Amino acid sequence: MPAKKRTKTADTAATPLASEAVLRALRSNLKLLGELAARYEVNFQPERPHETPTIACPRDAYELLGPEMKDLAQEQLRVLLLNVRNGVIGQRVIYQGNVNSSAVRPAEVFRTAIIESAPSIVISHNHPSGDPTPSPEDVKITRELVEGGKLLDIAVMDHLIIAGDRYVSLKQKGLLTD
Repeated sequence: MPAKKRTKTADTAATPLASEAVLRALRSNLKLLGELAARYEVNFQPERPHETPTIACPRDAYELLGPEMKDLAQEQLRVLLLNVRNGVIGQRVIYQGNVNSSAVRPAEVFRTAIIESAPSIVISHNHPSGDPTPSPEDVKITRELVEGGKLLDIAVMDHLIIAGDRYVSLKQKGLLTD
């Protein structure tokens, strides 16, 4: 039997038209997202100040983080990423907890430091209760993070607990090591 000659069917003809419709829809959505970003002043790559803040002591970290963290209604854990001169190269919110706790997984704390090649970090969290006294859990997780940082060659410079206008530095209290 002779082979049948292939003919163009409606299905194969519709494929390029469907693809074109999908591309038009994507372009339209991207344009809309761009307009929304401009309208709400979303900056996808924020500019860093020419002079980065330097963390020379716990007070420097508190002055940077305190205004944002002192009155939070829920616990929040943040990490300051530092360069070799203790200049701040980034700040990340790692966890948002509830009024009296926040689960902390060391891998999440160090992830951004690894990605950004930060040789050291300062950890900070708030106590919505208004009392910056470190809990036994705060001390325990800090020691675990210090040990994890040693394995990763990322120094944990300090852990601040912020509560209202007060703060406690676990480094100053001698609680960063065993």
